[in-house]
Amino acid sequence: MKAAGQDDMTRLMAVMTAAFEPTWGEAWTRRQVEDSLLTGYCDYFLVSPEGKPVASGEQAAGFTLSRSVAGETELLLLAVDPQFRRRGLGALLVENLLHCARAKGESRIFLEMRRGNPAERLYRKIGFQPVGERPNYYRTTSGERIDAVTFALSI
Repeated sequence: MKAAGQDDMTRLMAVMTAAFEPTWGEAWTRRQVEDSLLTGYCDYFLVSPEGKPVASGEQAAGFTLSRSVAGETELLLLAVDPQFRRRGLGALLVENLLHCARAKGESRIFLEMRRGNPAERLYRKIGFQPVGERPNYYRTTSGERIDAVTFALSI
């Protein structure tokens, strides 16, 4: 597990704020991210606009937040700042997650998203398949209910 320094948390939250449309209510608060990292099961990865791990003081263009338990990984959040989209950073972030999971000897990666999330194209292209759904799981800021879809990838 990597404990997040203040610089990393600031960069991660800047990407989170830019990347997640408030209507969907998908962004986490700084406290939620910090608390997840304190569990000992969660990790994050920040990527630069050039697709490399961020160096100290460098701007982050995207990140993943994941949890590893019992030989499986769950992708909790993936975000790319809109100004850096369409550069392959989302795929790079998922590939990094796959690499890390394999290195830990894990067998599957799970993720959950709201139905209609445009990121589904990326996940399916990489090989994720739907394995379940939760009807009316998410609630938008206007009160609309949206199904959650769970995806898995065996590695």
